[in-house]
Amino acid sequence: MVLEAKKKRRVRTERRIRWWKLKEEECSVRFREEVGQGFGGGEEVLGDWETTAGVMREAARKVFGVTSGNRKDNKEMWWWNDEVQESIRKKMLAKQKWDRQSDEQSRQEYKEMREQVKRDVAKAREKTYEELYERLDTKEGENGSGVFNQIV
Repeated sequence: MVLEAKKKRRVRTERRIRWWKLKEEECSVRFREEVGQGFGGGEEVLGDWETTAGVMREAARKVFGVTSGNRKDNKEMWWWNDEVQESIRKKMLAKQKWDRQSDEQSRQEYKEMREQVKRDVAKAREKTYEELYERLDTKEGENGSGVFNQIV
């Protein structure tokens, strides 16, 4: 039997303006100010719709930002435990700290956390797969129904 796996094509979506941030009070105030500056400080709307829409889009890009254009993949995380999730959360916080401070100490802390997460993930994956293989070796695991339900 020959099984062929299709290659995944990288799907890239269009970068979109984060209009949903308009609901936040601070962002909506900043947006109004940017649009006002775009119109030259006046309250009246320009006669040309294309110009008006362009000014509003440019202000929105500046205030709200845009999405990355990358789609989130459905990663295999069924074996994650609380310990792995906690260490990943700590790593994300260390990355945010490094992004804010941009100093060598923050960078070093982030690198250490990244290595720690790799070790934690490897341990959790190994432990979970060992348990999975043990269940498959038993009489109940021969049909695989309970095991595959856990994975999917």
